[in-house]
Amino acid sequence: MSTSGATREKPDAEVQFCLVFRCERLSVPVMRRVLGDTLRGLGVDTESVDDILLAATEACTNVLTHGGQQTGGYTVLTRLGAVGCQVEVTDEGVGLPGTLAPALAGSAPPDPAPELIPVAQLAESGRGLAVMRACVDDVTLDSRPGHGTVVTMSKHISWSSDAPVQRLRAAS
Repeated sequence: MSTSGATREKPDAEVQFCLVFRCERLSVPVMRRVLGDTLRGLGVDTESVDDILLAATEACTNVLTHGGQQTGGYTVLTRLGAVGCQVEVTDEGVGLPGTLAPALAGSAPPDPAPELIPVAQLAESGRGLAVMRACVDDVTLDSRPGHGTVVTMSKHISWSSDAPVQRLRAAS
């Protein structure tokens, strides 16, 4: 279920890494530090890193808030390609009821549709997907009862001129 209407495709990953966390509040700042430092260290520009971190923070916070008490942990899988970054947050939770997941993903929006309400007017608990959509180019939500939830966020990125990945690509 795509919330932006764009097709879901994985970037040609030149770099891929996965972080695995237990569901506890401390995991979110640790994720931000590790993901941010890694992206910056590889040479992703600051604006792209800031947007990716905000969207990933929202997705991880949603795992802690909505994943259910049975959620033991979650993963943050990041793929970087020449022009794009994809971050996939997957939890081991109970998933969303069949009628709720399509509404959150935008395919059957409630009235009024969340994407039509300015973020500042949303209830505190309803801003996560709107914030993610504002930060990245595409957000998809895949959730089924008993199978957990996968939030996939994709963003076109820019690289710093001295990015190690760029130098590696030029040497190939």
